[in-house]
Amino acid sequence: MCGTDIAGGGLSRRTFLRGGLAMGGLVAAASLPAVADEPSTFPGQHKRGRISLGLHHIEAGASKPFSVLHISDTHLTAAYPHEDEKKQALKKARTNGFGGRQEDALRNSLAFARKNVDYVLHTGDLIDWQSEANFDLVRKYYGEGGAAMFGALGNHEFSRYMWMEKTPPGQAAAYRKKSCELLSAAFPFDISLASSVVNGVNFVSMDDTAGTVTPEQVERFGAEVKKGLPIILCMHVPLYTPYIWRASCKFWAKDGARFRSADVPDATGDYRVQLRDKVTQAFIASLKAEPLLKGILVGHLHFDVQDRFSPTAMEYVVGGNYLFHGQELLIS
Repeated sequence: MCGTDIAGGGLSRRTFLRGGLAMGGLVAAASLPAVADEPSTFPGQHKRGRISLGLHHIEAGASKPFSVLHISDTHLTAAYPHEDEKKQALKKARTNGFGGRQEDALRNSLAFARKNVDYVLHTGDLIDWQSEANFDLVRKYYGEGGAAMFGALGNHEFSRYMWMEKTPPGQAAAYRKKSCELLSAAFPFDISLASSVVNGVNFVSMDDTAGTVTPEQVERFGAEVKKGLPIILCMHVPLYTPYIWRASCKFWAKDGARFRSADVPDATGDYRVQLRDKVTQAFIASLKAEPLLKGILVGHLHFDVQDRFSPTAMEYVVGGNYLFHGQELLIS
């Protein structure tokens, strides 16, 4: 995780409009930058044809109802001609893999949001890997001098060359530190943990891209709890429930799969890391017992699934924005 300064907390709606994410908060969708007004990919369709939407309602105890468009996993794949050969190879392979319409999907999502919801948040993998061109797209869509979105980072934001570069033994910490420096310069919020209050509801974003959380993050989250406000937690990697893990295994099966059993597959990858890390397990246990937690918004899996996380909170996984997916949340 990246250790950075603690983000500011409660911000009024007027403050959002004036200062935006430069101060660590959500920005009203009506103030999205001009990129949201570029011509729609679907000019003849109904406005809701621009994005495949899931609709959900979170009863959080807001002082006034409001709406949020939650998107994730856009996977922008840009590289300038002067960038190195590996970047050019990644651009070709990954653009082909994601269909080449990722920026269309993001632009249409923001155009929809500008007219139909109050706020936008993105829970990571906005970019597929680090490049000068991708970082410029981050600045474009988060808005230089007054940002468009609030959010969290995904694991792909931390990658320089994906499979083309292996981290030398013992260099993982240094590699991640360098990425943190680059990402902190590009994204207008505290990438380790940030918070923002909307109508009495505290949105807290945390970096869990390593599959774990750190003691520092746990301490800082505790400070958010002490504010006494209902919390909606925003992360990239799900806090896996057995049901979400089972659904993930089915979706990502290499040769396809059919549901034939209710058994939960053995934990691998992120789920196994979560189960083995004592700090993360203690954090999850405390979340399950926290009455102020009202919802968890995550991405990473590229498909839509929801499950009960705790007595007071559902966990909502949103599908890949590169496929024009998003979910519209009414928060009351």
